[in-house]
Amino acid sequence: MSAVAESIMGDNAKPAGVPAASEPLRAAAANEAQVAPAASAAGSVKTRSLRKKIIAGGLFMRVVPPLLGVALLVLVWQIIALKTASFPTPWVTLKEAGVMFSDPFYRNSPNDQGIGWNVLASLQRVGMGFGLAALVGIPLGFAIGRVEFLSRMFGPIISLLRPVSPLAWLPIGLLVFKSANPAAIWSIFICSIWPMIINTAVGVQRVPQDYMNVARVLNLSEWKVLTKILFPSVLPYMLTGVRLSIGTAWLVIVAAEMLTGGVGIGFWVWDEWNNLNVPHIIIAIVVIGVVGLVLEQLLVALAKAFTYEQVNN
Repeated sequence: MSAVAESIMGDNAKPAGVPAASEPLRAAAANEAQVAPAASAAGSVKTRSLRKKIIAGGLFMRVVPPLLGVALLVLVWQIIALKTASFPTPWVTLKEAGVMFSDPFYRNSPNDQGIGWNVLASLQRVGMGFGLAALVGIPLGFAIGRVEFLSRMFGPIISLLRPVSPLAWLPIGLLVFKSANPAAIWSIFICSIWPMIINTAVGVQRVPQDYMNVARVLNLSEWKVLTKILFPSVLPYMLTGVRLSIGTAWLVIVAAEMLTGGVGIGFWVWDEWNNLNVPHIIIAIVVIGVVGLVLEQLLVALAKAFTYEQVNN
């Protein structure tokens, strides 16, 4: 009996509200409290390590493949130069480029100017021809896409004229304008207008019919339909046409200037060929590619800024 009493008294001697069996639970909770921060820290370390691997892998894919591509191009170039005595090596061309770009805007005479002036002259012609094409092509594309009668009327004309080579339009320009500079601008205009017309018209035709039904219900004017419904919906298509047109315009101006002469990157290339200055021709090819790439990327960035994704219900 005394043993039982001592046992009872011993249990009752503990603080009220804490059962005797809670000691193991308390110890387990303490252990978990110690383990949890350690597990969290280990998970954080793994997450940071994984993030670093992903960033390193993305950086590798952005940097290494382009460098390998450039190295392969230089290797092929070097092999061709070794096989052909008149073809300059990459190193010779690089030295000529250093001399040329040390003063790209010199001007000794109308036919002896730096490559910078020639690029600017070509860009000026491209800007004029391309701007005129946009002023005519984009509104015409809206009209063709909006009115079925106009679509059927202009469809055969566009299909007939669009495949014509850009240089085939140059003699027409020379005949009409009697001058080389307007003829080159005309060639740019007539060749860069088609992508803008076609893409804008397709964008108008693909506007959801529900939008147009709402416009009819609200009795919106044609100007409201154009500015509030058609233009926002067609803008991505229109910018795609603009991007395609600027590439076409830059291609056309180089070929047109080779035939018309004067100041311009195309004429400069042809003049260097007449002087048998092959390193300068290669440098001009690189410059033409870089300028075209910059124009393309600027318009791609503009298109992305105004492109949206439709939400599917």
